[in-house]
Amino acid sequence: MPRALLSVSDKRGIVAFATSLTRLGWEIVSTGGTARLLHEEGVAVTPVDQVTGFPEILDGRVKTLHPAVHAGLLARPDHDEHLRQLNEHHLEPFALVAVNLYPFRETIADPEVSRENAIENIDIGGPSMLRSAAKNHENVLPVIDPRDYDRVIALIKGGEIPLEVRQEFAAKVFTLTADYDNAIAGYLTAATDALPARVTLAMERHQVLRYGENPNQRAGLYTSEEPRGIGDLTQRQGKELSFNNLLDIDAAMLAVAGWKNLVACAVIKHTTPCGLAVAATPAEAFDRARATDPTSAFGSVVAFNTVVDESVAEAMRDLFVEVVVAPAFHAAALAIFAAKKNLRVVELPVPSGHGHLDWKRIRGGFLIQDAFSFDPTETAWRVATSRQPTEREYEDLRFAWAACSTVKSNAILIARDHRAIGIGAGQMSRVDASFLAVHKARQAGHDPAGAVLASDGFFPFADGVEEAAKAGITAIIQPGGSVRDAEVTAAADRLGMAMIMTGQRMFRH
Repeated sequence: MPRALLSVSDKRGIVAFATSLTRLGWEIVSTGGTARLLHEEGVAVTPVDQVTGFPEILDGRVKTLHPAVHAGLLARPDHDEHLRQLNEHHLEPFALVAVNLYPFRETIADPEVSRENAIENIDIGGPSMLRSAAKNHENVLPVIDPRDYDRVIALIKGGEIPLEVRQEFAAKVFTLTADYDNAIAGYLTAATDALPARVTLAMERHQVLRYGENPNQRAGLYTSEEPRGIGDLTQRQGKELSFNNLLDIDAAMLAVAGWKNLVACAVIKHTTPCGLAVAATPAEAFDRARATDPTSAFGSVVAFNTVVDESVAEAMRDLFVEVVVAPAFHAAALAIFAAKKNLRVVELPVPSGHGHLDWKRIRGGFLIQDAFSFDPTETAWRVATSRQPTEREYEDLRFAWAACSTVKSNAILIARDHRAIGIGAGQMSRVDASFLAVHKARQAGHDPAGAVLASDGFFPFADGVEEAAKAGITAIIQPGGSVRDAEVTAAADRLGMAMIMTGQRMFRH
């Protein structure tokens, strides 16, 4: 009778999987909570301590670290000496191991997690069993993903499991454990306020894409175990997502993530916003974001940081967009979207913005930094000009500062009433970005007079401020820090403007 060892943190599908194995004549050995669940569901199961002859100890820290387990995983049935030693010690081999690991990444994704809780979620026995089985994959099939259970049962029913499948599953194990160990090393390194001395990039190919940024480039989507990452994406309708769609989806969800207690909508083209607004409802936020630049909204990716309801779908009826992405959709909204066969509808959690590194590829290596997280605190802000901002200007400056953080540098964003009305993105000079933001505002029918302006970096010269003043901008928010801050401030004073310096730059290349 073949034996399977089941020990899973993620219990999805495990009862059905174990039931199918027992019906095929397999013996099930299991540990702790998995064994209890299977027993409660009526599945015949042998607790692991009956196999080892030793109870689980140290609050479950030690339960599978035993020769009776690992000899059964590592023994080769074609090796006479291995078989002799198994018989001598009354040990039996395993033919399958289904293990998934303690949720370490999910645990540390909580910014309030205690160090003790993080350490307790470092799995020791799970990786050990998986690595043993993966080393001996010709004889022991290691299964790490609940989504593979049905496939495994079908393969067993079909007879011999092909070697290429066994190698595929073994490779998934070593990819998983490398990524898992890297996450632990990253967490422990972060606790010392230091960047890691060595990093390991371990990702799984999630999908082969039709092509890359252009049709002559091969491409694929590779995902890590990072919580709330692109691997958690669920497509509800529409054509296959393209390389460029995925880039824009990621940028879009980052653009709405900064507003924790407000409904936000971002309209994205080429990974930068062409529309951004907050409002009381998602439909209102969409209308206001679209109005930033209605022309550029055509063929865009539209993102929300809240559930999309029927009113949003109605508001989007007349606009062609590539993708709409949100954490969830009401059924009525999905029914309306279904009429647009080319529209891709995607569910993706709003990113937390905590506890991970940002990687940028360069030839021969990576640049690694802490992922950007918008800081809403105003303790370092100071009014540099003689004139203080009015209460209305202050409100718009707060919105503009948060919105500007999502725009490609050099970035200038003009705002009024909690929405962007003009955006100058990715320009080589800040004065050009100011000129473009004003031009885009007027082109879309917005009057910049009386609006406010945010800049992601300091003004190196007074010309950017003067360009804004020509358009009637009344208040500016910018980091400051230029050797010409005094000249820039003097220009704002001369032009009757209010200006806040935040002390924090927000470049996004």
